[in-house]
Amino acid sequence: MKVSTRQRQIVELLLSRVDGMTVAEIAEEIKVSPRTVHRELQETETILASAQIKLVKKSGSGIQVKANPEEIELFRKTLEAMFTTGYSAEDRKTYILCRLIEDTEPTKLFTLAHELQVAIPTISHDLDEIELMLGESGLTLERRRGYGVALTGPEKDFRRVIVKLAQMQLDDADLFDQSGQAPVSIVKGRLLELINRSNFLLVEKALWRLEELYPTVLSEESYTQLVIQLAVAITRIQNGRLVAGTTPLVSLDDTLAQEKLQLFCGYLDMQLPEQEMVYLSGLLHHWDVRLPTELPLPAHLELMDTVIRLVRYVEEKLFMPLIRDRSLIEGLLHHLEPALARIASGQKIRNPLLPQIKRDYSDLFETVRHAASEVIQLSVQEEEIGFLVMHFGASLERATLVTRHVRALLVCTSGIGSSQMLAVRITKELPQIDLIGRVSWFEASRIAEEKYDLIISTVDLPIERSRYIKLSPLLTQEETERLRQFIRHLPHHEPAALQPAAMLSPPPPEGATTRLALMRDQAQETISLLERFDVTMLSRAGINGMESVFERVTGIAYECGAIRNAKAVARLLLEREQHGSQRIPDTDLALLHTRSDEVIFPLLLLFRLEEPLALGSQPEDQVRHLLLMLAPKQLSKPGLAILSEISAMLLSPEMMMHLRESDAGTIRHYIATELEKLIKNHIGLESLT
Repeated sequence: MKVSTRQRQIVELLLSRVDGMTVAEIAEEIKVSPRTVHRELQETETILASAQIKLVKKSGSGIQVKANPEEIELFRKTLEAMFTTGYSAEDRKTYILCRLIEDTEPTKLFTLAHELQVAIPTISHDLDEIELMLGESGLTLERRRGYGVALTGPEKDFRRVIVKLAQMQLDDADLFDQSGQAPVSIVKGRLLELINRSNFLLVEKALWRLEELYPTVLSEESYTQLVIQLAVAITRIQNGRLVAGTTPLVSLDDTLAQEKLQLFCGYLDMQLPEQEMVYLSGLLHHWDVRLPTELPLPAHLELMDTVIRLVRYVEEKLFMPLIRDRSLIEGLLHHLEPALARIASGQKIRNPLLPQIKRDYSDLFETVRHAASEVIQLSVQEEEIGFLVMHFGASLERATLVTRHVRALLVCTSGIGSSQMLAVRITKELPQIDLIGRVSWFEASRIAEEKYDLIISTVDLPIERSRYIKLSPLLTQEETERLRQFIRHLPHHEPAALQPAAMLSPPPPEGATTRLALMRDQAQETISLLERFDVTMLSRAGINGMESVFERVTGIAYECGAIRNAKAVARLLLEREQHGSQRIPDTDLALLHTRSDEVIFPLLLLFRLEEPLALGSQPEDQVRHLLLMLAPKQLSKPGLAILSEISAMLLSPEMMMHLRESDAGTIRHYIATELEKLIKNHIGLESLT
């Protein structure tokens, strides 16, 4: 029995995940649609059955393999013999490029044809396309009869091509798997050899140590790129591939730059030639990024400070974590602004619920009374205290809706707004999960286990499977149940007591400065984005399917000047859709989103379709509205925060109503109003990225 590449990928994934996987997870891993996985599973089940291994489908946990360890181990050994390569065209081109980058001598076409099990004309055609791909990379493909084929060019351009291939072909799991057990294709294996995973992890550890002395505000994407660049450089140096004389990007007299470089090389315990030291200094040049410090002072900061001190006082007395309750903070901000004006002027108000509030919340009433006296430092009448108690009482009820709270970290790297969308759905479906922070994949493995109960991630992580659960950003019903089961099996820990002194300590001055900078930049990003927002009706003329629709909407984005290549962006959107529907659950709207070097500036456009568009095989997969959200690969933190918040708004019925029914001006006003609240309150936005 023969096994195709796709079937082998599915089998290896299932064998490596004893707790099971959903069809959606398998589809995401091997970059195909869920329908394709369902189709391949029929043959996969037959393959496994031939080795006495059962494929079990369970609600909540997905698909699992059932067999004793001896049978599984025996099957692993026979799997290689059953495998038929069947490289895709893209795999062949990546393989050929890796081969030519590695080889110091020309490679014969028949050698490549033999290794890839294709005809020589196929290799020739692949080389034609590689030549086009290389473009202005600085590398030249030399092809002569009797000579073979070779890549030539400056060493620094070889390194740039390797880095670009890695960014296109590898994900975090490929780079950070320290166990060596994760299934890796032959093509990815070739590419990983050019990087050398050991060097990758060595470089990352060196950067961790460097960060202790020189904290950086690099984005996660920029950080990953830097680690790849440095790992590639170290591997090439070890293989004797050195750069020629390089012009320094920073002055060699720059004491700080030299200090960082010397520390980094010291952590690696390597002696490098002078030209390579210059090259590495150029890569490390962007490590030290700082935010501007000349900032306007928003008028609401005094009110915000009052709210936070009030909440801190109450939670300290009650030993209940209230500061992360967004509804409480926003409610108090809206209530206190007029309330403080009434208190200052001595204005009396009537509170008809006061007797009931004092009866039902007697202890809380006294706590809030003392808090108001301590924080506001004015005489506050009982009627005002009663209204404040209602806000705190609602917060306490929200906090006690379920019997067990767990602390979770959120790791998400898959597109614009994914982390915020997942966070909102988790809060809605499982309020007992306290999302204590959003971290990057490289931070997740460094955080001490006692700091959290679980990690929720949209990507595989280089840590034990018992410490995290992998979910999609949209959190399907099946995944919600799987998350519940995961929580039920978590070990119980006594919650750490709150530390009043730590809670009441003011933030450092540089923290306030950074937050103010972020608030200002978020406001500027919001204005720029909404000024370009528009609503367009798409007629059915010239549309004959999903691909033509995507080309139409990216063509309009091109006319706006937001993208360089409409077809390239359309392909990215199509690939994302093929990996899993972008339709928002229970709606007729799809969020088409991507980040790409082809995008010049962030863009938000809404398209309404004359006829429904099918994004899947089921009737409910049809959509009538497309929200296009585009952003450059290198996107500022404020820009990403704003787009993330807009993504989260898609889970709001009011937002969906506006997108279906309102005109561009009304939608623009609604989004601006919601973002204004968030920027004024400065709650949540600073931690989204």
